[in-house]
Amino acid sequence: MIRQAEEKDIPAIAQTYTALLTWEKEHGGQSNWVLDVYPTAAVPGEKVPRGEMFVLEEDGEVLASMVLNQEQLPEYAGIPWAYAADPEHVLVIHTLCVPPAKAGRGFGTRMIAFALSHARSMGCTVIRIDTYAHNERAKALYLKNGFRLAGYADSLFMGVIPEELAFLERTVDEGRPGNQV
Repeated sequence: MIRQAEEKDIPAIAQTYTALLTWEKEHGGQSNWVLDVYPTAAVPGEKVPRGEMFVLEEDGEVLASMVLNQEQLPEYAGIPWAYAADPEHVLVIHTLCVPPAKAGRGFGTRMIAFALSHARSMGCTVIRIDTYAHNERAKALYLKNGFRLAGYADSLFMGVIPEELAFLERTVDEGRPGNQV
């Protein structure tokens, strides 16, 4: 079941971040996230009260999480999006996390399907996401789920770490191509 996260879920969500980042530290990783810097329990601590954090839960265990809102980084303004949409018609996926022990089971795809349904219910026509440009696993997940690569831009992660981001988009309704620019 995918549902809106609750205060009681914050420790479990934070543990998924720790599990992923510990695994990446030991095995090499593709994310630009940094253990004990971002993401931490502060992310669900901020997003849960706003109703923006969602979890995939089975048998009481949090298996994946993500933030859904309409906040676009300033860098989004410079991306050559193929699907034009006013900001109120764009849903943005942030901090989608499936810990390594749960990877390969389709949880990421289920989270994206939920995001599409949530976007429809909000009247959004487009979903956008950004990810670290060298996170090939994340980009492959989004491309497999109907997203298109819209462009790249330089950014300052946490306001201090230079990085390159990949920006992806898709229309909410697959059969309807949207308002392509």
